Amino acid sequence: MRRIPYALAAGLALGLAGPLTAGEPLPRGAAADLGFDPEALSALDAAIQARIDAGAFPGAIVMIARDGEVAHLSTLGERTEGGEAMSEDAIFRIYSMTKPIASVAAMQLVEEGRLHLGAPVSAYLPGWDAMTVVTGVADDGGLVTEPARRAPTVQDLLRHTAGLTYGFFGSGPAREALLNSPVDYATMDNMRIAAELAKLPLEHQPGAAWEYSRATDVLGAVIEAVDGRPLGEALEARIFGPLGMDDTGFWVEDEAGRARIAEAKADDRKIGPFDMFDPRRRPSFESGGGGLVSTIHDYSRFAQMLLNGGELDGVRILSPATVEYMTADHLGSIGPGKYYLPGPGYGFGLGFGVRTSTGVAPTVGNPGEYYWGGAAGTYVVWDPEEDMFVLYMMQSPKSRVGVRHVLRNMTYGALTGADG
Repeated sequence: MRRIPYALAAGLALGLAGPLTAGEPLPRGAAADLGFDPEALSALDAAIQARIDAGAFPGAIVMIARDGEVAHLSTLGERTEGGEAMSEDAIFRIYSMTKPIASVAAMQLVEEGRLHLGAPVSAYLPGWDAMTVVTGVADDGGLVTEPARRAPTVQDLLRHTAGLTYGFFGSGPAREALLNSPVDYATMDNMRIAAELAKLPLEHQPGAAWEYSRATDVLGAVIEAVDGRPLGEALEARIFGPLGMDDTGFWVEDEAGRARIAEAKADDRKIGPFDMFDPRRRPSFESGGGGLVSTIHDYSRFAQMLLNGGELDGVRILSPATVEYMTADHLGSIGPGKYYLPGPGYGFGLGFGVRTSTGVAPTVGNPGEYYWGGAAGTYVVWDPEEDMFVLYMMQSPKSRVGVRHVLRNMTYGALTGADG
């Protein structure tokens, strides 16, 4: 899927992360030796398989790693409905699991002194210096707005406090303005979309509320402006190439790769009002918020790199201090907007939901654990206290939430407390 020579030349020329790795799968260990009850992990597989057998979705892959080794890896069901069996090399649309990757690239630029978290977005993108905020709807149907009290910053983009919205779920005048705007994700590129979003009113005052939004898409345009390359090329040189993530990108170029694409059921291919994107077509819009495809083994290398404090196989992507900063809560007293996706018991860092207490949340976990998921069903949880990550991939917008709770609680239920 990837052109290795370009990534090698670009990565080494910039001195970003060292030489390319071979992209080998993480080493595998015995579940019992890594602190898991094998029977409980088999029960987890059975719980997911039961949903597959009931027709909820065609198939799934589960990976659980601890102490740098894979304790459990299972392929369940089929890659496509009525098709071949699920395989470890299946390619999935990861949607919002793109956000942590784009956020890491942004923080690389911060480490290089080229991007500043406290700087206004307008320092990098034109049109972002005179934002307005919706306060109501006039009798004639027009929007009532007021000037933004401060400019949205790069940190606001990373933590979803810029005042933006997504538009395709919930309701309100700012969301309707986005849906009715000339923004065309099928034909416009990142810079054009960011420019069009800048013309729209915000839903909240910048810094006033957490609201899931197009913020990471705008961040992708910021990365392009600072890095000087399209987002896909920047991610290739900075992350995918150095980590050996050969099957990760914004589209699948070759026929052999296209044959490995996992698909949802025919009646389960909508994300809000939008059809799931076709990874066989090269997009104009390389969405930093949700445009990537990947595999279980590729994403596991990214996941292990973060759990290691920014390094994998001798290749350093970020410093440990930067990873710790990203995975801390950045909301403080900032409250939720209309829909708080991280959920109770969680704050939000720079690209991740961050657990702030053992209790409160309806799933088992430890303070300091961080996670995110994709709208088509993929999901990842990092737990530094347990030196563990949990990675799950399927394609089913309708089934994603319920399976995640089962996955979390049964994984923690399988821990015996003895690791290494």
